[in-house]
Amino acid sequence: MGKRLYVGNLPYRMTEDELAAVFAEVGEVVDVNIIMDRETGRSKGFAFVEMAEDAAADTAINQFNGAEVGGRTIKVAEAKPRPTRGNYDRH
Repeated sequence: MGKRLYVGNLPYRMTEDELAAVFAEVGEVVDVNIIMDRETGRSKGFAFVEMAEDAAADTAINQFNGAEVGGRTIKVAEAKPRPTRGNYDRH
């Protein structure tokens, strides 16, 4: 089972393909999702990267957290589960 990583402080011009290429250095990348602003369509400067193997995800955290990518020092950590929004029964 893979592990989902939070990647912060990304260069705003970085593409998902470029980010995938960085993380592919340490293992198989399953998915990359750069979070975009709904109104402007621009990157919010953070993303989620899913690695195929837990060991590769751990290596990515150790190798890339604090590393410089595209002129910015990125932050990499295990992603926290998405909080559930209030799901109310409607009758």
